Amino acid sequence: MRKTFCSGIVVLFVSLSFLIVPALAAEKKDAGGKSFLWKVMSKSATVYILGSVHIAGNDFYPLPDIIEKSFDGSAALALEADPTKVKDADLLQLMLSEAVYPEGETLKGHLSKETYALADQEMKQLGLPMEPFERSKPWFLALTIESMELQRLGFDPAKGIDVHFATEADGKKRIIELESFDYQIRMMNGLSEREQELFLIYTLKDLADLKEEFNELIKAWRSGDAKTMETLVTKAFKESLELKPVFEKLINRRNSEMSVKVGQFLSGQETVFVVVGAAHLVGKEGIIRILRGKGYSVEQM
Repeated sequence: MRKTFCSGIVVLFVSLSFLIVPALAAEKKDAGGKSFLWKVMSKSATVYILGSVHIAGNDFYPLPDIIEKSFDGSAALALEADPTKVKDADLLQLMLSEAVYPEGETLKGHLSKETYALADQEMKQLGLPMEPFERSKPWFLALTIESMELQRLGFDPAKGIDVHFATEADGKKRIIELESFDYQIRMMNGLSEREQELFLIYTLKDLADLKEEFNELIKAWRSGDAKTMETLVTKAFKESLELKPVFEKLINRRNSEMSVKVGQFLSGQETVFVVVGAAHLVGKEGIIRILRGKGYSVEQM
């Protein structure tokens, strides 16, 4: 799944990781099966960790009862970033300052001729001129193009799980940010020029297969199939070793950092409901494996 971790970092106005194909939304997990929810316990606290679908459709709801009940019984909600802050003027200003080149520099001057031509071709297919994006950095252009394609396919960030629970928690539960949008934007901007170009290339080349690839992801998410999800998540850098450093920065490094914060919740005395992109939970360096390695009791629900 070349697109999994790229989509998992869609900071363009929503917290990043997995997307849902509306045609599959009505499909429920088998009775008696697992969900993409884990219960982690210490001697004093409980943390529920849900692998998130960040962009969804109306038919995705209601979520499985086990997920909603676990949320209802929690004192606080922890998200990668609070989606209600997306409209904040300072955040938008930060996005613009980090996402564009200084005056006098252009996208064409930072990309190979082949990559620029590919981007120009894709923009034309979307019915958009390249001119307004001539100073956009590759990572921002990639996210913009992908966002437009997802909206064309019927995806809606307002229906994402993060937004769903943030809305439910508003005025009722404390909302904690594990990262923040500032962090995510600066992380994207911190990619090297080559890494940004690779990010853009994979985004452009995979647009045609976006819906089909996420069909596979959602099937794994619906059935709580962590092993298949791991295979899909790691497919990208296994097919291209050049992408491994990008994967390390966008997924593994964040897994480690977020695990530390989950550990802080577990050292407390309350129940916290954590929502992060599903890509962050699976694999040898995923959050679930990290927490198990620290000796916590971990159960998939």
